[in-house]
Amino acid sequence: MKKVLALILAIAMIASVAVLAGCGNSNSGTETATKDETPAADAGKVYIIYSDNAFAPFEYLDTESNTYVGVDMDLMAAIAADQGINYEMHNEGFDAAMGAVQSGQADAMIAGMTITDERKETFDFSDAYFDDGQVIVAKEGTKMDDLNGKTVAAKTSTVGGEYAESIKDQYGFTINYYEGSDNMYQAVMTGTDVACVEDFSVIGYAIKSGEVDLSIISEEPANVKGYGFAVQKGKNPELIEKFNAGLANIKASGKYDEILAKYGY
Repeated sequence: MKKVLALILAIAMIASVAVLAGCGNSNSGTETATKDETPAADAGKVYIIYSDNAFAPFEYLDTESNTYVGVDMDLMAAIAADQGINYEMHNEGFDAAMGAVQSGQADAMIAGMTITDERKETFDFSDAYFDDGQVIVAKEGTKMDDLNGKTVAAKTSTVGGEYAESIKDQYGFTINYYEGSDNMYQAVMTGTDVACVEDFSVIGYAIKSGEVDLSIISEEPANVKGYGFAVQKGKNPELIEKFNAGLANIKASGKYDEILAKYGY
């Protein structure tokens, strides 16, 4: 009986040691795996980046290749190549891009997005990569005084819309909002709205290329600020760092000027 009892105790002690040893290996293994897997996960990360879909020359659909091209597309590609960034680009529209970043559906956006103090409350921005301001655009012969009592087109969730709001009482107009620049231009050309508010470089490109038969009727670009690459506030700081480093590198190499020259700047 004593021998049986001793044998039972010995088996219990061996089992306890095995369990404790197993627990120790499990914790150690988890920590090791986490450390080992982190670099591999970072190296293979594919960032989801959103952009506009009708904001030439920064992003627009090339009908021949059925791909989106433009200044932002080329800058992102050049910076990604310089910094080893893997990414997927989604051209879904400006408002959709902002919403995707804010909700965490996208890691970042590049869409001719003006850096403002208000937006800095929601987004973290890169260094500015292009400066632009807003102008009023209408049919040839239209003057600023002709806006009184009429409707002016503006793009949803943009600084252009904010600028229109800031001057609407001064010139006596109301505002119709549109999702895309092409919709605004069409509204003005068909007479639905008397004018629209657009970024100077963007409408200048559209006029020069013959895309629209409109004229700039305001004197100088207003509210000139920089465009920035943006992430959700407090998220993906490494992506902002890489973008800034890549931007500096392509400026130093001449690639930045080459991209702008390609689109007439």
